[in-house]
Amino acid sequence: MPSSTLPECAHYFPPPETKEDLEFADLPPIHPEGRAQLYPQLRDALRTHGFLYAINHGYTQAQRDRIFDIAGVPFNDVSLDEKKTYTASIEEVGSYAGYKLRQFWRVDTENQIHDQIENYAINLNVENRPHPTALRPFLPEIDHFARHNHFNILHPILRLIALSLELPEETLVEKHNFDRTGDTSGYYRRSNDEEEKSKNVWLKGHTDTGSITILWSQPVGGLQILGPDGKWKWVRHIDNGLVINTGYMMTFFTGGYYKPTIHRVIQPPSDQHAYDRLGAYYFAMANDDVRLLSCAESPVLKHVGIERQCLDEDSPLCETWRKGRTAAYGRSDLKNGVERGVEEEVIEGIVVKHYN
Repeated sequence: MPSSTLPECAHYFPPPETKEDLEFADLPPIHPEGRAQLYPQLRDALRTHGFLYAINHGYTQAQRDRIFDIAGVPFNDVSLDEKKTYTASIEEVGSYAGYKLRQFWRVDTENQIHDQIENYAINLNVENRPHPTALRPFLPEIDHFARHNHFNILHPILRLIALSLELPEETLVEKHNFDRTGDTSGYYRRSNDEEEKSKNVWLKGHTDTGSITILWSQPVGGLQILGPDGKWKWVRHIDNGLVINTGYMMTFFTGGYYKPTIHRVIQPPSDQHAYDRLGAYYFAMANDDVRLLSCAESPVLKHVGIERQCLDEDSPLCETWRKGRTAAYGRSDLKNGVERGVEEEVIEGIVVKHYN
């Protein structure tokens, strides 16, 4: 860490893991090996599930625990009035940087149920914008954490994906400079009436906007993925593990070879109903000036064929796509899709699906 003397904050005591007999997704853990052995594991996991676990990522358990201590600061140590001062300009400019306060997203339009999720998103360059007073002493540690996610976790994953497509290792790394956002979030409990009306869904099935999402695993359940068999399955907690998934930008870059992972958050298991969920995430986005085109030079994509989301000449810039999806998420009027239980919206001429 940047200093041997760290500022104090409340310690996050993780709740006990659920003892319920749940149907967990069979996600493979990726162990560090030689790249020639590792990228086929990653390829098969992402092609089958869109999710995988990563371990031995370079942070100790103590470093990970410290990050969760810091993650609670913007929610527990900042007043509502100060939070409003640092509210993100989500609809206005399509940016999550700052606070997304509770009840901003519509979870269930028919019953007018809104979310109880609070996010605080930080640019990877922590000096890009001001922060609440309570969080400022922790910025050096947040900067270290952001850089670790970007250079020691994201970039190796992008190199493995490039190798799996028989592309030069730096093909995707070059599209991801150090200028995006990280995120912490709190999922807070809801009334029994809201749970019943929304069928216990806290965040409906969706795909992420960016290319890769890194979730630092935490013990309160709720995250589920839509499996290849069409069933929702729980994601198991792994101490000091990472949960990695692909987003929509990766589908653009890989011509549909890697699909965006469909996932949702529901009410935790009954033996964890008394706990809120605290999360630390890294959302990787490509550079704003990169156009969302497939890497058509890939021998693998030439062999299997390329699924295009739109004509190449109509492909949006990453900035346009990022801002469009950010501004619309949880706010736009969704239309019923052709598939049962699927709602749709159109972003930059591309149909985006939401799963109930």
